[in-house]
Amino acid sequence: KQAARALADVQRDVAPFGLNVWVYDCYRPQRAVEDFVAWSRQPSGPANDPRHNPVVPKSELFRRGYIAASSGHSRGSTVDVTLVPTMLERQPAGLLDCRALEGRQAPDSTLNMGTTFDCFDEESHVVARVRGEALRNRLLLKMAMEKRGFVGYAQEWWHFTLANEPFPKTAFDFEIRPAP
Repeated sequence: KQAARALADVQRDVAPFGLNVWVYDCYRPQRAVEDFVAWSRQPSGPANDPRHNPVVPKSELFRRGYIAASSGHSRGSTVDVTLVPTMLERQPAGLLDCRALEGRQAPDSTLNMGTTFDCFDEESHVVARVRGEALRNRLLLKMAMEKRGFVGYAQEWWHFTLANEPFPKTAFDFEIRPAP
C-alpha cells in the first residue's frame, strides 16, 4: 500500500506538466522470478536480442545485474515506470534495436528516455551517454520518484524501489489472476 500511495503522489506531481506515470511492472510473484532464472540458463535461443539485450549475452544478464534471482518486485515495493504525455501521439512500431530511439517519444508512446524499457545495455544506466531531451526526461522521472521516497537503480533508468519498504526481506509469491 505504501508504494501504491507514493506512486499516486508521483502521478499527482507530474499531471500539471501534461504527463502521466506509465507502469510497466510492479509486483512480480517469486515464481516469475524463478522462470527468469530458468530462461537464462537455457542454451537454446539466440544469445542476444536487439529488442532487449543487443550487446550483453543472455548468459551474462544476471552477472551484470540486469536480472536478479531475488527481485525487489517480489517484495511489492519495486516498480518499473516511465512518463507518458497525457495527449498521446501514436508512434510507429517496429523498432529493432532498443537503443535506437529517435524523436520525442518511444514506440510505445512514452517519453524518449534514450532506450526502451527493459533494454539491458549500458545505454540504460542512469548515468549513460544520453543527451538532450532523453537526459532531461530521465532526470525528471528520477526527481519525481525520489521526491516521493523512491530510490532508483543505477543500471536501469526505469527501476525504482520505495526507500522505506515495509517488507525488505520478504519475497511474496501471490498468484496473479485476471479479474473475472
